[in-house]
Amino acid sequence: MMYAGRGRGKIRPPRRNILSSGEVDFEQDWKSLSSSLREIHTKNASTLSFEELYRNAYKLVLKKKGEPLYNKVKEFEQDWLTHEVRTRILDELPSSLLAAHNGAQLSAGERRDAGEKLLRSLKLAWEDHNLCMNMTTDVLMYMDRVYCSDNRKPSIFTASMGQFRDYVLRTPLPDHESLTISTLLYRVILDQIQMDRDGDIVNTTLLRSCAYMLEGLYETEDEQEQYKLYITSFEPEFLAASEEYYRSEGESLVAKGDASSFCRHARQAATDEEDRCRSTLSTLTAPKIKLVVENELVRRNLPEMISLESTGVRYMLDNDRLLDLEMVYEISSWVDPKKEELKKAVQKRIVAQGEEINSTAKEASDAPVVKPTKADPEKGDEVGKPAAEKPINQQTAAAIRWVDDVLQLKDKYDHILKKAFQADQGLQTGFTRSFSDFINSFERSSEYLSLFFDENMKKGIKGKTETEVDTLLDKGITLLRYISDKDMFERYYKKHLSRRLLMKRSVSMDAERQMISKMKMEVGNTFTQRIESMFRDMALSADLTTSYKKHVRDLGDADSQRAELDVNVLTATMWPLDAMGPSRGDEGGKLNCRFPPEIDRIKQSFEKFYLDKHSGRQLTWQGNMGTADLRAYFADMKSNKKTRELNVSTYCMVILLLFNDLPPGNFLSYEEIQARTNIPDNELMRNLQSVAVAPKTRILVKEPMSKEVKRDDKFYFNEKFTSQFQRIKVGVVASGNKVEDRDERQETEKRVDLERGQTIEAAIVRTMKQRKELKHQQLITEVIQQLTARFSPDVNLLKKKIESLIEREYLERVGDIDKPAYRYMA
Repeated sequence: MMYAGRGRGKIRPPRRNILSSGEVDFEQDWKSLSSSLREIHTKNASTLSFEELYRNAYKLVLKKKGEPLYNKVKEFEQDWLTHEVRTRILDELPSSLLAAHNGAQLSAGERRDAGEKLLRSLKLAWEDHNLCMNMTTDVLMYMDRVYCSDNRKPSIFTASMGQFRDYVLRTPLPDHESLTISTLLYRVILDQIQMDRDGDIVNTTLLRSCAYMLEGLYETEDEQEQYKLYITSFEPEFLAASEEYYRSEGESLVAKGDASSFCRHARQAATDEEDRCRSTLSTLTAPKIKLVVENELVRRNLPEMISLESTGVRYMLDNDRLLDLEMVYEISSWVDPKKEELKKAVQKRIVAQGEEINSTAKEASDAPVVKPTKADPEKGDEVGKPAAEKPINQQTAAAIRWVDDVLQLKDKYDHILKKAFQADQGLQTGFTRSFSDFINSFERSSEYLSLFFDENMKKGIKGKTETEVDTLLDKGITLLRYISDKDMFERYYKKHLSRRLLMKRSVSMDAERQMISKMKMEVGNTFTQRIESMFRDMALSADLTTSYKKHVRDLGDADSQRAELDVNVLTATMWPLDAMGPSRGDEGGKLNCRFPPEIDRIKQSFEKFYLDKHSGRQLTWQGNMGTADLRAYFADMKSNKKTRELNVSTYCMVILLLFNDLPPGNFLSYEEIQARTNIPDNELMRNLQSVAVAPKTRILVKEPMSKEVKRDDKFYFNEKFTSQFQRIKVGVVASGNKVEDRDERQETEKRVDLERGQTIEAAIVRTMKQRKELKHQQLITEVIQQLTARFSPDVNLLKKKIESLIEREYLERVGDIDKPAYRYMA
């Protein structure tokens, strides 16, 4: 048993005869007291009267002799520790320890025996010193209470502990000025711990006793917890040695290249160190040595261990090593609650495998196609059918593989997450992000998925049963969940669908309706309702065009120059906005384009025919989406044939026909063209740019020449226009279900941004109409919640739309400026 406390006796009141006595003989009293202290230190105190000793010390303090008494006691303890205690320890010091210090090699048994001898000697010296100082403290209690307290001196017990530290542990050894007993002690303890780590048997009781001694000694007299000798002197050396040990262990384990073995060793090391602190050293060190194991063994080597090529996390993932992955998860959680390195490695593998899937799909779809040489597109010949079908087959096969591979990958990682990673929410979020990242990084994701549906709806999949096709479509819907901008996918799907319907290439209406049913949960009822309306429009328009042509023939129109009309009567709100945008002016009012007389006669003829059959309906001609073929004569054309066929938009046709009756050299201003055609400004500028600014289709000449069309510009017919082509296409006409090029994609993104702005405004108005009044942040939050399922709305855009609605008097501000709120204006 070791002692580290001090006595807790009571201070008795002074006797009257002591208070009334005269001067004291300090030297005589100290001689008697010092003799008694020596008896205490030599364990011969049984004959002493501690009450008498206490009264003598009390009297000396009372007579203002506290300071010399205090100093004498300290001198006595210093002399005792130096000449008695320290000498005895040095006499018992094994010479082999000094030899080992000088470089001699000792066996493990020799080191253990020599070390235990030093530990035992210090243990006994410390226990004796504690026992003696507790007895001495009882004798000098009044001195501690009065003199030491009044003069801010450390108690005699505290002072003697410091003396043990300085005159026993820290005094240099004879002939070894740089070596102290404490230095040897620390080395012995560290050596014994190293042997314990190596599997040798050591005396843990002795080690614990000496660690307890170091915990009872302090660097300073105020004995603050953080200044324990154990903490300030031994523990740093222990932690430094442990850091070096586990750093070396980690490097050795990593060098072996076995991640599974590394994880098992790390788990065992953490358990062993915790037990060692509890039974051998001090529980104060437990959290610190745990950090050493975590930092030096795990944290330092975790990234390299995880990334080991043949046994690391990638190998574990690829080979379904669930138990090993579970261990990696456990030790990763020690050094990082978020498991960032593990998550990063798994995410990296998911993305890498996803990119492989993307690359395989892209290679399959981009494989070169051998084109036939005999077909002549200029003469209207078809390009050989086998070559035309091959890219469709490639795209369809790539889409099927892409869907299957991604879903198989998802199933694999769902299983790993549940069995090895304890369904960790952070890892699950990372997995989802990785799948979303590689799917959305694939530039064809929205288009490709839409094309996958499109090709299946047009042809089906050869060699597969109806059930198998249905299963593939279900998987495509699952894949749709990972696409972040579902409004972009919706746009592509409607575009592809509109072409399927216009070109009559859907495999069956039943298949289309089946697809609508599957998309309801992902896209919404509004989307499916519009699609159903598109089907109805196309069916009715086909019958209507046939009836109208028969009607014209029956009338027997003798005009040989009469233009031929093919028309689709569509429900404007149900078709893609980019193809069915209403003709509106800057103020939002509806504008009807003024067609030339020869076109207007055909228009009125069809309107009469249609309205006779469908009274009460209103037809709005969409000049912004139609096309026309014109034959134009250019006098200065550098060829025998002066005429060219121009394929232009309907608005372009209206603009160009104005120049038929214009004398050579005359011009039309922008304002005149706008007044005579009533084309909306944005459409008029865009169409004028296509025929007056674009270098290859500059049928008109603009003054002054610039890239932008302005209201004060003038336009002339370009008599000097020339082209080597007989048929000239003005503007960009979308064709086929191919992946968009960069310019087309940018245009699509612009249109999507425009639609998003409109959707945001609608959501704001809908929310305010229901809630009547809302604070700013509540409105932002509710609108974002409504729109997140379709796209991630930009907060700055949302704020701009709120301002726009305020300007247009849909909303008004209420409340303080610091806490803005809005009220709906009915």
